Amino acid sequence: MGTVTPIHDEARELLPEYVERLRALVGVDSGSLDPGGVDAVGDLVSGYLADAGAEVERVPVRHPDGGPLGHAVVGRLSGPEPGPTLLLAGHLDTVFERGTAARRPFTVENGRWARGPGVCDDKGGLLAGITAMKIAAPRLRAGDLVLYCGPDEEIGSLGSRPLLASLTDGADLALCLECAREDGSVVTGRKGVADVEVTFRGRAAHAGIEREAGANAALACARAAVRIERLNGRWPDAGINIGVMRSGHRPNVVPDTATLVLDVRADLPSTYTAVLDAIDRIASDVLVPGVEAKTAVVAPAPPWSPGAGDTLLRDHYLALAEQAGVDLAAVSTGGSADANLIAARGIPVLDGLGPVGGGDHGPDEWLDLDSVAPRTALLAELILWTADGGVLGSGTRGASAVQS
Repeated sequence: MGTVTPIHDEARELLPEYVERLRALVGVDSGSLDPGGVDAVGDLVSGYLADAGAEVERVPVRHPDGGPLGHAVVGRLSGPEPGPTLLLAGHLDTVFERGTAARRPFTVENGRWARGPGVCDDKGGLLAGITAMKIAAPRLRAGDLVLYCGPDEEIGSLGSRPLLASLTDGADLALCLECAREDGSVVTGRKGVADVEVTFRGRAAHAGIEREAGANAALACARAAVRIERLNGRWPDAGINIGVMRSGHRPNVVPDTATLVLDVRADLPSTYTAVLDAIDRIASDVLVPGVEAKTAVVAPAPPWSPGAGDTLLRDHYLALAEQAGVDLAAVSTGGSADANLIAARGIPVLDGLGPVGGGDHGPDEWLDLDSVAPRTALLAELILWTADGGVLGSGTRGASAVQS
């Protein structure tokens, strides 16, 4: 049995409120490309932040193509004395289409297992951050807390990257609110991830009369895919998935366009760069005479490997957990998140600080409600430690190991 503190008692007292708020959040569809739904969740979150005593700002976000992506929500709390700025980061959006919340409404099984679209990724984690801020607010002696709630994390934060970069550059360290892994572990590193789109352009021709006059973009795309697949295994920390191939509309026409979309993942910054360069070289080869290719890297998230500051954050969090009798570990994971983008700007980061959950992006997504109070209390204690100097007392600002 661990040490019971007033913060842990308060987190348990707030659990019924947490569950009802989670029910409300999960009941609203908020797919990344549904700005109305994202903003409806943002309305709820803004009210919860105001209840925690935070000043709330709504910032419009647009997709790079110009379309609206809903508003980011930014909440701010300040202690009475100057001190470090701590950035908390979570997101409002999910991967699910409109109508999912009605088909799979929020439920609680056996008084413990919460289910519903986004219950874990990331509405449960985001709400834990708001609750921890509410607990920390009257105890905050110094510094500033900034909670960023992004509208488009599930599509790589395509529109919100400038805002997130600005908030990160104004912060000394960051705590990210993705939920803990299914085994309860927090996250201290993430693979670098990028979508790579290769577009091939050739010449159309009649397949029966003058096939030789055409330049077959589909054939070039297929040859590139085979060569790119052979890159797997060259770097032990990297993986490439051929996810999408598109070309042609009739069998009697030599196709003049084709598209290849890849998922690239790597642990090390050097490998990440090497893989992208290798793909670009393959695409630039003359795979079919008359076909040209253009490569575009979409939503790149560079690898995050723990540096000195990240390690100190991790170690203190694990020590807090041990004192509270919570058995957990810290791991690296293959999925990317806003933590990659934050760490790339050189401040200490710890992720996976929400409750324990799993089944992200699928119909069986779940959250363990028994983990909510202890994880929220640990997060509040970590917030207060950082506000008192914490990791920054060791001179580790800028000690993240990410290279962009």
